[in-house]
Amino acid sequence: GIPHPYDRKKRVVIPAALKVLRLRPERRFCRLGDLSSEFGWKHKDLIRRLEDQRKVKSAAFHKKKTAASRARAEAVKAVRVSAEDQKVLQSAGFA
Repeated sequence: GIPHPYDRKKRVVIPAALKVLRLRPERRFCRLGDLSSEFGWKHKDLIRRLEDQRKVKSAAFHKKKTAASRARAEAVKAVRVSAEDQKVLQSAGFA
């Protein structure tokens, strides 16, 4: 799961933190959730269920966002500005 203030932020990849770049191939590794559940942590299934729900919501949000940006791009292409409106826009620095 992702803590509260960060679950709404844009996610980025930090190349310097990637396991494939940080660990040598012969080194052993483990995941914190697997290690914790082996030693008595009881919430692994809960976290997996919540993470699956988050992924579904995130996919729906992304689909809606891309559709909106595509619709806006098409609307910007389709718009026609009259000559006098174009002069006003140029004088304001928008053209």
